[in-house]
Amino acid sequence: MSRLIHTLAALAVLGLAAGCSSAPGVDEASVAGAASKSPDPASPFWVDPASPAAQQIQLWQREGRTQDAELLKKIADEPAALWPAGEIDPAPVIKAATASANAEGRTALFVAYNIPHRDCGQHSAGGAADGDAYRAWIGKFADALADAKALVILEPDAVAHIVDGCTPAESAPEREQLLGEAIARLKQQPNTKVYLDAGNPAWIRDPRKLVDPLKRSGIAGADGFSLNVSNFQTDAATKKYGLQLSGDLDGKHFVIDSSRNGNGPLPGVWCNPPGRALGTHPTTDTGVPALDAYLWIKRPGESDGTCEGGPNAGQWWPEYALGLASNAQG
Repeated sequence: MSRLIHTLAALAVLGLAAGCSSAPGVDEASVAGAASKSPDPASPFWVDPASPAAQQIQLWQREGRTQDAELLKKIADEPAALWPAGEIDPAPVIKAATASANAEGRTALFVAYNIPHRDCGQHSAGGAADGDAYRAWIGKFADALADAKALVILEPDAVAHIVDGCTPAESAPEREQLLGEAIARLKQQPNTKVYLDAGNPAWIRDPRKLVDPLKRSGIAGADGFSLNVSNFQTDAATKKYGLQLSGDLDGKHFVIDSSRNGNGPLPGVWCNPPGRALGTHPTTDTGVPALDAYLWIKRPGESDGTCEGGPNAGQWWPEYALGLASNAQG
Protein backbone atom coordinates (compact mmCIF):
# COMPACT_ATOMS: atom_id res chain seq x y z
CA MET A 1 0.00 0.00 0.00
CA SER A 2 1.09 3.54 -0.64
CA ARG A 3 0.69 4.85 2.88
CA LEU A 4 0.22 1.96 5.21
CA ILE A 5 0.57 -1.76 5.26
CA HIS A 6 -1.79 -4.32 6.64
CA THR A 7 -1.23 -7.96 7.14
CA LEU A 8 -3.62 -10.83 6.86
CA ALA A 9 -1.57 -12.76 9.38
CA ALA A 10 -2.80 -13.31 12.87
CA LEU A 11 -0.13 -15.63 14.15
CA ALA A 12 3.31 -16.89 13.26
CA VAL A 13 5.35 -19.39 15.18
CA LEU A 14 8.44 -17.37 16.01
CA GLY A 15 8.61 -15.97 12.51
CA LEU A 16 7.83 -19.11 10.51
CA ALA A 17 5.02 -18.83 7.98
CA ALA A 18 1.95 -20.88 8.75
CA GLY A 19 0.04 -20.05 5.60
CA CYS A 20 0.63 -19.91 1.87
CA SER A 21 0.48 -16.19 1.25
CA SER A 22 3.09 -13.45 1.61
CA ALA A 23 1.97 -13.22 5.21
CA PRO A 24 1.38 -16.18 7.52
CA GLY A 25 -2.11 -17.40 8.19
CA VAL A 26 -3.68 -18.56 11.40
CA ASP A 27 -3.38 -22.06 12.79
CA GLU A 28 -6.37 -22.86 14.97
CA ALA A 29 -4.18 -24.93 17.30
CA SER A 30 -2.32 -21.79 18.25
CA VAL A 31 -5.38 -20.05 19.64
CA ALA A 32 -7.14 -22.88 21.41
CA GLY A 33 -6.94 -24.56 24.76
CA ALA A 34 -5.44 -21.94 27.03
CA ALA A 35 -6.76 -19.18 29.22
CA SER A 36 -6.41 -15.53 28.37
CA LYS A 37 -3.45 -13.69 29.86
CA SER A 38 -5.03 -10.27 30.16
CA PRO A 39 -3.76 -8.41 33.22
CA ASP A 40 -7.10 -6.63 33.47
CA PRO A 41 -9.92 -8.95 34.55
CA ALA A 42 -12.39 -6.22 33.62
CA SER A 43 -11.24 -6.10 30.01
CA PRO A 44 -14.01 -7.06 27.58
CA PHE A 45 -11.55 -8.41 25.00
CA TRP A 46 -9.96 -11.83 24.66
CA VAL A 47 -6.18 -12.18 24.73
CA ASP A 48 -4.59 -14.78 22.46
CA PRO A 49 -2.63 -17.06 24.82
CA ALA A 50 -0.43 -18.42 22.02
CA SER A 51 0.42 -15.24 20.17
CA PRO A 52 3.86 -14.80 18.61
CA ALA A 53 4.76 -12.53 21.51
CA ALA A 54 3.75 -15.18 24.06
CA GLN A 55 5.80 -17.80 22.25
CA GLN A 56 8.77 -15.45 21.97
CA ILE A 57 8.66 -14.88 25.72
CA GLN A 58 8.97 -18.62 26.31
CA LEU A 59 11.92 -18.85 23.93
CA TRP A 60 13.74 -15.90 25.44
CA GLN A 61 13.18 -17.21 28.94
CA ARG A 62 14.81 -20.50 27.93
CA GLU A 63 17.70 -18.55 26.42
CA GLY A 64 18.17 -16.47 29.54
CA ARG A 65 16.90 -13.21 27.98
CA THR A 66 14.69 -12.64 30.99
CA GLN A 67 14.65 -8.84 30.83
CA ASP A 68 13.62 -8.86 27.17
CA ALA A 69 11.01 -11.50 27.90
CA GLU A 70 9.56 -9.34 30.66
CA LEU A 71 9.35 -6.33 28.34
CA LEU A 72 7.54 -8.36 25.72
CA LYS A 73 4.72 -9.04 28.17
CA LYS A 74 3.55 -5.52 27.32
CA ILE A 75 2.46 -7.03 24.01
CA ALA A 76 1.60 -10.59 24.98
CA ASP A 77 -0.73 -9.54 27.81
CA GLU A 78 -2.91 -7.30 25.65
CA PRO A 79 -5.74 -8.24 23.26
CA ALA A 80 -4.99 -7.89 19.56
CA ALA A 81 -7.03 -8.76 16.50
CA LEU A 82 -6.69 -12.00 14.58
CA TRP A 83 -6.43 -11.76 10.77
CA PRO A 84 -7.69 -15.07 9.33
CA ALA A 85 -5.95 -15.81 6.04
CA GLY A 86 -8.02 -15.29 2.93
CA GLU A 87 -6.53 -18.20 1.04
CA ILE A 88 -8.03 -20.81 3.34
CA ASP A 89 -11.25 -21.50 5.20
CA PRO A 90 -11.39 -18.95 8.05
CA ALA A 91 -13.76 -21.05 10.13
CA PRO A 92 -11.33 -23.20 12.16
CA VAL A 93 -9.37 -20.32 13.65
CA ILE A 94 -12.49 -18.24 14.26
CA LYS A 95 -14.21 -21.10 16.04
CA ALA A 96 -11.13 -21.81 18.16
CA ALA A 97 -10.76 -18.18 19.18
CA THR A 98 -14.43 -17.60 19.93
CA ALA A 99 -14.64 -20.81 21.95
CA SER A 100 -11.77 -19.64 24.13
CA ALA A 101 -13.24 -16.14 24.38
CA ASN A 102 -16.71 -17.46 25.22
CA ALA A 103 -15.28 -19.51 28.07
CA GLU A 104 -14.11 -16.24 29.61
CA GLY A 105 -17.15 -14.16 28.67
CA ARG A 106 -15.05 -11.93 26.45
CA THR A 107 -15.16 -10.54 22.93
CA ALA A 108 -12.82 -11.84 20.25
CA LEU A 109 -11.33 -9.32 17.80
CA PHE A 110 -10.99 -10.12 14.10
CA VAL A 111 -10.06 -8.46 10.82
CA ALA A 112 -11.71 -9.54 7.57
CA TYR A 113 -9.14 -8.75 4.88
CA ASN A 114 -9.78 -10.57 1.62
CA ILE A 115 -11.44 -8.12 -0.77
CA PRO A 116 -10.65 -8.77 -4.46
CA HIS A 117 -7.66 -6.74 -5.74
CA ARG A 118 -6.56 -6.19 -2.16
CA ASP A 119 -3.85 -3.57 -1.59
CA CYS A 120 -3.67 -2.68 -5.29
CA GLY A 121 -1.08 -5.39 -5.85
CA GLN A 122 1.43 -4.00 -3.35
CA HIS A 123 2.94 -5.48 -0.14
CA SER A 124 -0.25 -7.25 0.95
CA ALA A 125 -1.49 -8.08 -2.54
CA GLY A 126 -3.99 -10.85 -2.95
CA GLY A 127 -7.57 -11.23 -1.90
CA ALA A 128 -10.43 -13.31 -3.23
CA ALA A 129 -10.33 -14.22 -6.90
CA ASP A 130 -13.64 -12.53 -7.64
CA GLY A 131 -16.87 -11.31 -6.09
CA ASP A 132 -18.43 -14.74 -5.75
CA ALA A 133 -15.32 -16.11 -4.06
CA TYR A 134 -15.40 -13.20 -1.63
CA ARG A 135 -19.07 -13.75 -0.83
CA ALA A 136 -18.36 -17.40 -0.10
CA TRP A 137 -15.42 -16.52 2.17
CA ILE A 138 -17.37 -13.92 4.11
CA GLY A 139 -20.20 -16.41 4.49
CA LYS A 140 -17.83 -18.92 6.08
CA PHE A 141 -16.39 -16.15 8.27
CA ALA A 142 -19.83 -15.14 9.51
CA ASP A 143 -21.06 -18.70 10.01
CA ALA A 144 -18.04 -19.44 12.18
CA LEU A 145 -18.82 -16.48 14.44
CA ALA A 146 -22.24 -17.96 15.21
CA ASP A 147 -23.60 -16.29 18.36
CA ALA A 148 -20.22 -15.50 19.91
CA LYS A 149 -19.34 -12.01 21.02
CA ALA A 150 -17.08 -10.66 18.30
CA LEU A 151 -15.84 -7.39 16.84
CA VAL A 152 -14.84 -7.41 13.18
CA ILE A 153 -12.80 -4.75 11.40
CA LEU A 154 -13.90 -4.99 7.78
CA GLU A 155 -11.41 -4.63 4.93
CA PRO A 156 -8.66 -2.20 5.90
CA ASP A 157 -7.89 0.23 3.05
CA ALA A 158 -10.72 -0.92 0.79
CA VAL A 159 -12.69 2.33 0.86
CA ALA A 160 -9.68 4.65 1.10
CA HIS A 161 -8.19 3.02 -2.00
CA ILE A 162 -11.36 3.94 -3.86
CA VAL A 163 -10.91 7.55 -2.82
CA ASP A 164 -7.20 7.81 -3.63
CA GLY A 165 -7.70 6.24 -7.05
CA CYS A 166 -5.58 3.15 -6.45
CA THR A 167 -8.67 1.05 -7.03
CA PRO A 168 -9.71 1.60 -10.67
CA ALA A 169 -12.93 3.56 -11.05
CA GLU A 170 -14.54 0.72 -12.99
CA SER A 171 -13.95 -1.63 -10.03
CA ALA A 172 -15.33 0.71 -7.39
CA PRO A 173 -19.04 -0.14 -7.75
CA GLU A 174 -18.42 -3.87 -7.27
CA ARG A 175 -16.16 -3.21 -4.28
CA GLU A 176 -18.77 -1.00 -2.63
CA GLN A 177 -21.44 -3.61 -3.29
CA LEU A 178 -19.30 -6.39 -1.81
CA LEU A 179 -18.57 -4.33 1.30
CA GLY A 180 -22.24 -3.60 1.80
CA GLU A 181 -23.10 -7.26 1.40
CA ALA A 182 -20.34 -8.23 3.82
CA ILE A 183 -21.67 -5.86 6.47
CA ALA A 184 -25.18 -7.23 6.05
CA ARG A 185 -23.96 -10.83 6.24
CA LEU A 186 -21.80 -10.31 9.31
CA LYS A 187 -24.55 -8.40 11.09
CA GLN A 188 -26.81 -11.43 10.79
CA GLN A 189 -24.77 -12.82 13.67
CA PRO A 190 -26.51 -11.61 16.82
CA ASN A 191 -23.45 -10.63 18.85
CA THR A 192 -21.11 -9.38 16.14
CA LYS A 193 -20.10 -5.74 15.80
CA VAL A 194 -18.73 -4.54 12.46
CA TYR A 195 -16.54 -1.49 11.77
CA LEU A 196 -15.83 -0.63 8.14
CA ASP A 197 -12.33 0.75 7.66
CA ALA A 198 -11.87 4.40 6.70
CA GLY A 199 -8.10 4.86 6.46
CA ASN A 200 -6.23 7.42 8.55
CA PRO A 201 -5.92 11.20 8.75
CA ALA A 202 -2.55 11.32 6.99
CA TRP A 203 -3.91 9.41 3.98
CA ILE A 204 -7.24 10.92 2.93
CA ARG A 205 -6.67 14.29 4.53
CA ASP A 206 -10.19 15.60 3.93
CA PRO A 207 -12.56 13.12 5.60
CA ARG A 208 -15.48 14.49 3.60
CA LYS A 209 -14.09 12.64 0.57
CA LEU A 210 -14.84 9.37 2.35
CA VAL A 211 -18.46 10.09 3.15
CA ASP A 212 -20.16 9.07 -0.09
CA PRO A 213 -17.99 5.97 -0.69
CA LEU A 214 -18.65 4.84 2.87
CA LYS A 215 -22.38 5.35 2.41
CA ARG A 216 -22.36 3.44 -0.86
CA SER A 217 -20.44 0.69 0.93
CA GLY A 218 -23.17 0.18 3.50
CA ILE A 219 -21.82 2.06 6.50
CA ALA A 220 -25.39 2.66 7.64
CA GLY A 221 -25.69 -1.03 8.47
CA ALA A 222 -22.38 -1.21 10.34
CA ASP A 223 -21.71 -0.33 13.95
CA GLY A 224 -19.22 2.26 12.79
CA PHE A 225 -15.86 2.74 11.10
CA SER A 226 -12.24 2.09 12.01
CA LEU A 227 -9.26 4.44 11.72
CA ASN A 228 -5.47 4.25 11.77
CA VAL A 229 -5.29 0.50 11.13
CA SER A 230 -1.60 -0.47 10.92
CA ASN A 231 -0.58 3.17 10.98
CA PHE A 232 1.08 5.47 13.51
CA GLN A 233 -1.07 8.61 13.64
CA THR A 234 -1.56 9.93 17.18
CA ASP A 235 -4.70 9.38 19.18
CA ALA A 236 -5.37 13.11 19.21
CA ALA A 237 -5.12 13.55 15.44
CA THR A 238 -7.13 10.42 14.75
CA LYS A 239 -9.84 11.28 17.25
CA LYS A 240 -10.26 14.73 15.74
CA TYR A 241 -10.51 13.22 12.27
CA GLY A 242 -12.94 10.57 13.47
CA LEU A 243 -15.25 13.07 15.11
CA GLN A 244 -15.40 15.11 11.92
CA LEU A 245 -16.17 12.03 9.84
CA SER A 246 -18.71 10.86 12.41
CA GLY A 247 -20.49 14.18 12.15
CA ASP A 248 -20.73 13.78 8.39
CA LEU A 249 -22.09 10.24 8.82
CA ASP A 250 -25.04 11.06 11.07
CA GLY A 251 -23.12 10.35 14.25
CA LYS A 252 -21.64 6.95 13.35
CA HIS A 253 -19.29 5.66 16.02
CA PHE A 254 -15.69 4.62 15.41
CA VAL A 255 -12.68 2.76 16.82
CA ILE A 256 -8.98 3.66 16.65
CA ASP A 257 -6.01 1.37 16.18
CA SER A 258 -3.57 2.53 18.86
CA SER A 259 -1.28 -0.49 18.67
CA ARG A 260 1.89 1.30 17.55
CA ASN A 261 1.19 5.03 17.75
CA GLY A 262 2.77 5.79 21.11
CA ASN A 263 5.44 7.98 19.51
CA GLY A 264 3.30 9.07 16.59
CA PRO A 265 4.41 8.77 12.95
CA LEU A 266 7.94 9.13 11.61
CA PRO A 267 7.75 11.63 8.72
CA GLY A 268 8.45 10.00 5.40
CA VAL A 269 8.49 6.43 6.72
CA TRP A 270 5.24 4.47 6.88
CA CYS A 271 6.67 0.93 6.62
CA ASN A 272 8.39 -0.40 9.75
CA PRO A 273 9.49 3.05 10.94
CA PRO A 274 12.14 2.81 13.66
CA GLY A 275 11.73 4.29 17.11
CA ARG A 276 7.98 3.73 17.39
CA ALA A 277 6.18 2.68 20.58
CA LEU A 278 3.11 0.86 21.76
CA GLY A 279 0.14 3.15 22.15
CA THR A 280 -2.97 3.34 24.32
CA HIS A 281 -3.92 0.00 25.80
CA PRO A 282 -7.08 -1.54 24.33
CA THR A 283 -10.09 -0.16 26.16
CA THR A 284 -13.69 0.87 25.74
CA ASP A 285 -13.22 3.61 28.33
CA THR A 286 -12.46 6.44 25.90
CA GLY A 287 -14.26 9.39 27.46
CA VAL A 288 -15.74 10.23 24.04
CA PRO A 289 -19.27 8.98 23.30
CA ALA A 290 -18.66 8.45 19.57
CA LEU A 291 -15.32 6.69 20.11
CA ASP A 292 -16.21 3.12 21.05
CA ALA A 293 -12.72 1.80 21.73
CA TYR A 294 -9.00 2.02 21.34
CA LEU A 295 -7.94 -1.34 19.90
CA TRP A 296 -4.79 -3.12 18.85
CA ILE A 297 -5.89 -4.04 15.35
CA LYS A 298 -2.42 -4.36 13.86
CA ARG A 299 -0.61 -7.00 15.90
CA PRO A 300 2.47 -5.24 17.36
CA GLY A 301 5.66 -6.90 16.24
CA GLU A 302 4.40 -8.17 12.89
CA SER A 303 6.24 -6.63 9.97
CA ASP A 304 4.76 -4.11 7.56
CA GLY A 305 6.82 -5.57 4.72
CA THR A 306 10.34 -5.92 3.42
CA CYS A 307 11.46 -2.42 4.35
CA GLU A 308 13.77 -1.02 7.01
CA GLY A 309 15.24 -4.50 7.34
CA GLY A 310 11.92 -6.20 8.01
CA PRO A 311 10.69 -9.62 6.89
CA ASN A 312 7.65 -10.15 4.66
CA ALA A 313 4.38 -8.46 5.57
CA GLY A 314 2.79 -10.15 8.55
CA GLN A 315 5.86 -12.06 9.64
CA TRP A 316 6.72 -11.87 13.32
CA TRP A 317 9.76 -9.66 13.91
CA PRO A 318 10.87 -10.04 17.54
CA GLU A 319 13.41 -7.24 17.61
CA TYR A 320 10.91 -4.73 16.26
CA ALA A 321 8.40 -5.95 18.83
CA LEU A 322 10.99 -5.45 21.54
CA GLY A 323 11.59 -1.90 20.34
CA LEU A 324 7.87 -1.09 20.51
CA ALA A 325 7.70 -2.44 24.05
CA SER A 326 10.92 -0.76 25.18
CA ASN A 327 9.75 2.64 23.94
CA ALA A 328 6.27 2.36 25.46
CA GLN A 329 5.42 4.78 28.23
CA GLY A 330 3.20 2.44 30.24
